[in-house]
Amino acid sequence: VQLVQSGAELRNPGTSVKVSCKASGYTFINYYIDWVRHTPGQGLEWMGRIDPEDGGTMYAQKFQGRVTFTSDTSTSTVYMELRGLTSADTAVYYCAKTVAYWGQGTQVTVSS
Repeated sequence: VQLVQSGAELRNPGTSVKVSCKASGYTFINYYIDWVRHTPGQGLEWMGRIDPEDGGTMYAQKFQGRVTFTSDTSTSTVYMELRGLTSADTAVYYCAKTVAYWGQGTQVTVSS
């Protein structure tokens, strides 16, 4: 099982970022993918999850209206888009399949 994420991103406040997570080594549509972020101040925060098979999503209340997860079954890739970025969104973002398999993390830095 492998989850490979896109590279580090630098964004200005007020813009958006889209992070990808490409899965391999298992049947992609059979497992939810969770998105989690780690910030120095808040620690680990669960952002939500997506069912890759039908695109069904569940978002943590904190991120409702500001985040969107999508899935592309043709490439076994899920995406996380976060809008309205502020410095508080500076974090390492992870995708995860169950608690056992995690992507390598994507550093997102929000700074003017």
